[in-house]
Amino acid sequence: METTGKGRRDFLKSLALGAAGTAMLTPQAANAAEGGTLQVWSCGGLAEAMMPAHEAYQQQSGVKVVYTGAFAAALGKSLLTGGGQTEVFAGRVLALAQNLRKAGKMLNFRPLCFTSYVIAVPKGNPAKINDIEDLTRPGVRVSMARDASAPGGQAVMGILKAADITPKVLANVPEQGSCVQRSVESVAEGKADAMIVERRITRMTRFADRLDLVEIPERFFPAGPLTFTVGMMANASDPAKAAAYMDWITSAQGQAFFEAAGFIPAISPKGMELVEKLGVKDVA
Repeated sequence: METTGKGRRDFLKSLALGAAGTAMLTPQAANAAEGGTLQVWSCGGLAEAMMPAHEAYQQQSGVKVVYTGAFAAALGKSLLTGGGQTEVFAGRVLALAQNLRKAGKMLNFRPLCFTSYVIAVPKGNPAKINDIEDLTRPGVRVSMARDASAPGGQAVMGILKAADITPKVLANVPEQGSCVQRSVESVAEGKADAMIVERRITRMTRFADRLDLVEIPERFFPAGPLTFTVGMMANASDPAKAAAYMDWITSAQGQAFFEAAGFIPAISPKGMELVEKLGVKDVA
């Protein structure tokens, strides 16, 4: 699901300055760069992209981003019930942003990025896993964290169901885990032969040089967990400052950090395709 060919090469070239954190701010961001703070919440899965992005943004704008990354469903529930408050919220699952808009808690939102799934195997792929069907072969040790917080285990089960291989793969799971990263560690250590996981997890420093990846056909991906949005909350103390941040994080400069962390940037060719396919538009 990553951008490919010339379109991806051109996109990556356009992101190069942003990844280095040296590109100039957009005019709107420059006008809003008056220092101060901006509170941003996101689902924890975005943290690997958000934290370096915020460092670059602070250097360019002078605005300190006070960031919290945690379980999206818990943050979303807190925002919906009024128990929590933030100025910008980047959440997973389109329905969450739509519900916040309908409840009047969020003023607007836009697509931020998308996730995708791969089969992670130990470096060198000793079990010779070439496609998702190979996970059903007798003797293949499949790592899984079925009880991990959503969408970790649920999304993988959805992929297995779509591929019509659930019983055979589950028979190859020696032990169910409860933490995605701990289960991926067993693959990296060679204690398991393969695991279906988000591509972003494989980009983490602790795993990046210890795994090889096998692609999974996009048709098997469950739509719900794929989408991440970013929106301005109704209680933003400075809407112009929040809007400038959102402009930057969805620009080529900000999107470079999501590409590097293993996401599909919303402004990439593949991202724009998914925006249309999944209907990631603010129509409230």
